[in-house]
Amino acid sequence: MSNFRVDKRQLRRHFSAAAQSYAQHDTLQRQVQTLLLERLDFYLELPARVVDVGAGPGRGSAQLKKRWPKAQVLALDNALPMLRAAQRQPVWRKSFQRVCADAMQLPLPDHCVDVLHANLCFQWIDELDALLGECMRVLKENGLLVFSTLGPDTLKELRAAWAVVDNQVHVSQFLDMHDIGDAMLRAGLRDPVLDVERFTYTYSEPRELLQNLRGLGATNTAANRSRSLLGRGRYRAMLAAYETMRVNGRIPASWEVVMAHAWGPSSGQSRRLSSGGEIASFSIDTLRGSRRL
Repeated sequence: MSNFRVDKRQLRRHFSAAAQSYAQHDTLQRQVQTLLLERLDFYLELPARVVDVGAGPGRGSAQLKKRWPKAQVLALDNALPMLRAAQRQPVWRKSFQRVCADAMQLPLPDHCVDVLHANLCFQWIDELDALLGECMRVLKENGLLVFSTLGPDTLKELRAAWAVVDNQVHVSQFLDMHDIGDAMLRAGLRDPVLDVERFTYTYSEPRELLQNLRGLGATNTAANRSRSLLGRGRYRAMLAAYETMRVNGRIPASWEVVMAHAWGPSSGQSRRLSSGGEIASFSIDTLRGSRRL
């Protein structure tokens, strides 16, 4: 697992500030959302409760509500301005509900969620084992977890350009698909399926990419990032290094996206706690008729 740590307060500030500009820069998020929704075809029931973790401005939440209009759909995000922007999403019939909360502490009882959905959110949470344990806690038996997250080749060109300048952390680090799969198994999720999709977008100049990242709120939130002023010299050196990577006159930016889904625990299956222990839940019905000693 990675030693990379996220500054959660800085992350919340960045996404709060990007609430109004996000929809102008979310081309990747829209493409990945389409692929993620296809995985919902594996769920053959009619869900009663669907939760969209890291909902942002609510585009995915609206699509989930359209798919299952009778379900309670909860759009959950820890940046309140994003949820205010989500209020403007057009939804057929009834709207979805919006909840400001941390994905690490979902304000939900155990085993109450039929479908848990997260599009390009989990990469901003560095405690993956605890996060997946929380997902398993709220999933019903045979409930579906479906999510996308970023892999280590994401923004490799930008990372390489900064490496020419200094050895500071300028670009977030992301986990490999195999590490994510191992974490899903450790959490007790059933039958995990993972694969990788790769995207490359091109820009007229590096600044256009950086502007896109700022518009999404996806800028440097590393806990160990340098707090000193960057300086024009190092910034220009990074831009010059990136310029050497032009392909057919355009600046490339790579995105590695890990797509995954898995199923909620069977009755009595144990799950790991953040304290390191394990706990198993049983329906009271399974205890009826047991002998008393």
